[in-house]
Amino acid sequence: MMTMNASSDPIAAVLPPLTSSRRVFVLGATGTIGRATVRALLRHGHEVVCFVRPRSGSGASLTADEIRRQFPGATVRVGDVTQAMSLANDGFKGEHFDVLVSCMASRTGVPKDAWAIDHQAHVIALEAARRAGVTQCVLLSAICVQKPVLAFQQAKLAFEKVLIESGLTYSIVRPTAFFKSLSGQIERVKKGKPFLVFGDGKLTACKPISDDDLGDFLAGCIDDTTRHHRILPIGGPGEAITPLQQGAHLFGLIGRPARFKHVPVAMLDVIVGVLGTVGRLFPALAEKSELARIGRYYATESMLVLNPETGRYDAEATPSTGTETLFDFYAGLVSGEIAPDRGDHAVF
Repeated sequence: MMTMNASSDPIAAVLPPLTSSRRVFVLGATGTIGRATVRALLRHGHEVVCFVRPRSGSGASLTADEIRRQFPGATVRVGDVTQAMSLANDGFKGEHFDVLVSCMASRTGVPKDAWAIDHQAHVIALEAARRAGVTQCVLLSAICVQKPVLAFQQAKLAFEKVLIESGLTYSIVRPTAFFKSLSGQIERVKKGKPFLVFGDGKLTACKPISDDDLGDFLAGCIDDTTRHHRILPIGGPGEAITPLQQGAHLFGLIGRPARFKHVPVAMLDVIVGVLGTVGRLFPALAEKSELARIGRYYATESMLVLNPETGRYDAEATPSTGTETLFDFYAGLVSGEIAPDRGDHAVF
């Protein structure tokens, strides 16, 4: 499997690769990764149209005008991505486009939301894109679909299959953990509380990737033919790190002795079991059961390439890209140079 590292040439590290300009239709532009991807697409010289809901962003807090101000250089159109008519009339508007880029994902991951957005909305958008002349699709997926036991993973895989069989040129990008998902305990540690880990803190590992590095990788898929017709797992630079290492480094940045609270995985199993039983008796609580299962998954599964022969996660086989590390990000948050923006997908 190829490894993609940042160029050692300082000029090449600053300038985007030479590309031919394309008309790109973007879904999921208002999330932190979506915004980074739009910025990267514009740097690469593409004409970008973002299709967003009337109120978008974290907690649906942004109006259409506020969204437009976030995307200088791009066109923002408003509509309903789950409706074919809205996509056609409000989004594509009978115009020609070359590429569909999707950073869209369900907010919660619960079954109803997952199948509506991660699968069905993408199917509808793909068909609308084809009618607009699109011949290429770059899809942001997730590395955790390698071991699909949750509804959102199965929904993502179902659409990946539709895309692969569509005949379009595709790049399916499966990133590892995001910085924003691993930053939820900074304020807790600042207040003198221990860093929470599951088990011994070494159960899992990941190669976290920044929004900007991931956005640049996604944008680069358009013109890099080595990324076409491929499923592309990708992580950030450096070695894989465990939650224990994350906590230790964070305490070091704050200047305090490391303190950890170890949460037994068995406790998560009890919570999942109880909520699962209650959810069957009271359907209104079924979503809480699925959220508990999602939490347990991330607490016990590494976000690395899974070796199908051994059934083990392989850090060496997980490609890397970019220049920013999680610890760079932590340093910026602790110093106040970076403002936290964890969006709707905050996980320890």
